[in-house]
Amino acid sequence: MIHVNKSARSHLRGDIGDYLKVFACVAVIGQPVIDLLIHDQSPHLQTNLGSIYNLIKYTAPAFIFGILYTDIRQHSELGYFDVRAYYRNIGLSLFLPTIIWSLIYLLIMPNLQQRFRWHNILTFFWQFINGNAAPHLWYNTMMLQFALLVPLFWQLHLWLGQNVWKGWAVFIGTAVLYLVWLGIYNSYVFHQPGEAYWYLTDRLFISFILYAIYGVLAWNYRRQFNHWIFRFWPILLVILAITFVKYNHELRQYGWPVNLVNASYYKPSTAIYSLMVIELVATLSLSNQFHHHLAIQHFFHYSADLAYLAYLSNVFWEQLLWRGLHLVKFATIHPYLVLFSLWGATIVLAFGSAAFVQQIIIKMKRG
Repeated sequence: MIHVNKSARSHLRGDIGDYLKVFACVAVIGQPVIDLLIHDQSPHLQTNLGSIYNLIKYTAPAFIFGILYTDIRQHSELGYFDVRAYYRNIGLSLFLPTIIWSLIYLLIMPNLQQRFRWHNILTFFWQFINGNAAPHLWYNTMMLQFALLVPLFWQLHLWLGQNVWKGWAVFIGTAVLYLVWLGIYNSYVFHQPGEAYWYLTDRLFISFILYAIYGVLAWNYRRQFNHWIFRFWPILLVILAITFVKYNHELRQYGWPVNLVNASYYKPSTAIYSLMVIELVATLSLSNQFHHHLAIQHFFHYSADLAYLAYLSNVFWEQLLWRGLHLVKFATIHPYLVLFSLWGATIVLAFGSAAFVQQIIIKMKRG
């Protein structure tokens, strides 16, 4: 049984959610880099880049699971949920940076817009709110919905309590309903005639509700959850490998050139793969807690505080590096060198700028 005492928890304040946010942020920074490189490459290289893309295609589920796990844990340990204070906090830490970065992308880098470019006030506002201002901001539109809904998940947390039967009912019921949703999406939206009109469903909270509810369950039933994943993590690793192979096979069935749009979150294989990644990252977090790796826990907690701001800015820095260094000239000659160099440099700039902005936000909160 894995259990961390409250003194260690209060000192470090790190948890599974922190690890998931950091892993998700580092992975999501690599996705637009791969999207830049994959064009005009040989089929073999496209296949390899597609596999790397699939390897890190767990980011949205991990973010959502981590956000709900940490929010419910923090308020659970406080013993209450101050709704007004919560909304004031996310207004400054989430919505204000979103507004600023969306304006930056729309006004300074308008060529990054998805679907179409704004041409008047109405289309500007539409691109602003729907996440089409930049390739990665659709994640943001979806995550902000969960941030707004956290008080409802808090009520779910209170209703569940420690009742095992309620937990199993919610666990199984959520899985069944989510599979039904995946069936509806793939039958009527994904590569279907209605896709042009219903593409925004991929950023509605319902598309990732499974991971949010499971994040709440993981905290409420943490003794059972922690014990199970810590004991059976080798089995989780095998399942992850199998689903990864399946996921790659599904992408290759669409043929070449490889289109990363076909690496959809909304397939059973992707959902299982994402859950396996989440549980294995949780196992790493628990192992560090169990072995008292305080410095590592502190690093993940500090980095998790910066993850959201780093995520918002990453495409900005990636574009500056890609254009400023004319990396397109080296993309076909040294694709892997460009991939990992650009990925690493973007991580450094994104987290560095996030640390700077965080200090400004802290001062604003004090004010």
